[in-house]
Amino acid sequence: MRLKVLFFLTLTCVYLTLAQGSYEDCCLSYVQAMTRNAKRMVASYRIQETDGGCNIPAVVFTMKKGKQYCAKPNQRWVNELMLKVGIKTKKKQMRKPKRLRG
Repeated sequence: MRLKVLFFLTLTCVYLTLAQGSYEDCCLSYVQAMTRNAKRMVASYRIQETDGGCNIPAVVFTMKKGKQYCAKPNQRWVNELMLKVGIKTKKKQMRKPKRLRG
């Protein structure tokens, strides 16, 4: 009897652990537009594909304070903002001084 209870508890713990690990951070809806001020505060972006647990394709913009906005990838303003963020990121990387070995 004890063996059955122990087996059941172990199985329950394993199931809960696996269920927590399968959660994905997916967009469920899109924003229609962003204000000019909000566009300036975008720090990075990532592309969400429809594979796995995510049902809609999206571009996820991450703001400087960590908030995220999801947008339709085929909209013109989204593509323009992705380009601007990419250019801004490259400029920041170029400005970083290289450490001298000594």
